[in-house]
Amino acid sequence: MYLTGKQTTLLGQIMQTLAEPHEETEIREIMGDLVMQLLGAQYYASFVWQPGSQSFAQPIQINMDPLNLRAYESYYQFHDPITPLMQRYQVAVRATDVLAIDELKKTEFFNDFLNKDGLYWGVNLYAWHQGQNLGDMRIWRDKRRDNFTPDEMRLLDMLQPAFVTALARAQRAHQPESLTLNTLSQRLTTREQDTARLVMIGMTDKEIARSLAISTTTVRTHLENAFRKVGVSNRAALVHKLRP
Repeated sequence: MYLTGKQTTLLGQIMQTLAEPHEETEIREIMGDLVMQLLGAQYYASFVWQPGSQSFAQPIQINMDPLNLRAYESYYQFHDPITPLMQRYQVAVRATDVLAIDELKKTEFFNDFLNKDGLYWGVNLYAWHQGQNLGDMRIWRDKRRDNFTPDEMRLLDMLQPAFVTALARAQRAHQPESLTLNTLSQRLTTREQDTARLVMIGMTDKEIARSLAISTTTVRTHLENAFRKVGVSNRAALVHKLRP
């Protein structure tokens, strides 16, 4: 496999980024920019699979219309002829590896979703770890360019282990049980403690709900119960009271 000087430099930047302690969303976003440069692509999106709802969420996009991406979340992902097939792969996979381009162009998914942003040639890479899909990279080119080559697929496969490790490390750093509370927390239920720990690292109600796979209403209930049991009236005071 021949690499240009630019590609070699970009590979070094990517590996350095994946070795650094970034947030999970930062990893997927930074990788998007660098991988697009590495592969000469123009469009990028990244999602995290939600087993409970059997859907993709937490989108990140580069050079794509946010409104179009929201339409994907609400409708097109449930009428998507390629992504469920691509998600089964443990290696980089092109859209054309699961459905011929002429067949894809006949679908609603292509004409009403992909074509709106000019997406034509695509490759996906999924970060599978212990049976869990931690996130993905979806890289696309327009029709004026060529499909991704086998060498470009191998480049992505080379990055996958470090991508998986980085996402797993970021996820562990935000597990509620990894954050210590003082003995006052024994007044709280396990779920209230989990919620309080995530408040300590600055998460919003929406982010906490997503992390714990509960509703924002339930998050607020847990917080109100924690406030009452600890004897405080706001998040800042809760953090102060529970910090070891």
